[in-house]
Amino acid sequence: MSRPILFAEERKEEIVRLLGERSKLLIPELCAHFDVSPATIRNDLRDLEQAGRLRRTHGGAIPLVKAAFELPSSRKEDEHIEEKRRIAAFAASLIEDGDTILLDTGTTTLELAKLLSAKNGLTIVTGDIKIALLLEELTNASVFLLGGMLRRNFHSTTGASAIAQIADVNVDKAFMAANALSIDRGFTTPSIDLANVKKAMISTASTVVFLVDSHKLGRVSFAHFADLEDADKLVLDSGVEPQFMEQLQDKYGDLDVCVV
Repeated sequence: MSRPILFAEERKEEIVRLLGERSKLLIPELCAHFDVSPATIRNDLRDLEQAGRLRRTHGGAIPLVKAAFELPSSRKEDEHIEEKRRIAAFAASLIEDGDTILLDTGTTTLELAKLLSAKNGLTIVTGDIKIALLLEELTNASVFLLGGMLRRNFHSTTGASAIAQIADVNVDKAFMAANALSIDRGFTTPSIDLANVKKAMISTASTVVFLVDSHKLGRVSFAHFADLEDADKLVLDSGVEPQFMEQLQDKYGDLDVCVV
């Protein structure tokens, strides 16, 4: 069955969509994807670069994103919500009555917090004020809220005080978020201060579970805070690209990856 022919503008929109899911696109793979010539793809990439929608590189294109830019939490809460809820539901199944857990700040971990009302005897550590308020309202958990410098518009704490408090506790399971996950660069986030808090969280947990929706895969943000080797379990949604999974299996075949 032949591939349907796309108009030039439709093809360009598809290129932008694909680039939103990967860290780069190469001209040969775009030629194969659209069944068009390299000259056509080069023209498309030139037009998209002039429109400020991507950056051309030798042999392809990369996203036009600022590595240190981060949307406020209120803007992120409704993005890809179904994927986040599926990931959160699976993560909730990993939590047992009586566990001591840590919830990283993030919109997926917020969805996880909403599912903990049926759990009993939990002790929960978090630096996310919104998560702490939700847990106080919905659960009987003992909630330890980390102090520190407030990240304005992100309702979470960072800094030396938060890191020192994390160092004083031990948790069974840490549920971690990330703004970006790359096979080569690992887990990254726009804020160095937040990256340092995340490193401390990982170091205090017996089991580290990363919750990452597929729209963050193949991307790199400003500050590195963990490698894939630091994860005991990686939970992804079913929108993950086959190419990413192949690369993940090739390089990290022993990693426990759950696709939900």
